[in-house]
Amino acid sequence: MHKVTRIKVLKDYRLELAFDDGKNGVVDLSHLAGKGVFSAWTDYGVFQQVRIGESGELIWNEQIDLCPDALYLQATHQRPEDIFPALKHEPVCA
Repeated sequence: MHKVTRIKVLKDYRLELAFDDGKNGVVDLSHLAGKGVFSAWTDYGVFQQVRIGESGELIWNEQIDLCPDALYLQATHQRPEDIFPALKHEPVCA
């Protein structure tokens, strides 16, 4: 599991993230703003109050949290199989 170690809030619901393995990247969360639990982000000031939780996840007001592995995949443009090798399926030949 990867952990977020640093956050920089950018414009338009984007975040620059650094991870515990030294990789970094930008995630665009604009598609979530205003929907369901993310309706709190209609006030951009709430979005800017992001912080890192104990497990390296991102937290807003103890009501919203995002998985660091999902953020890692998005920020580094990788697939789940790239960081979880057990998910790779080997072709079966008959």
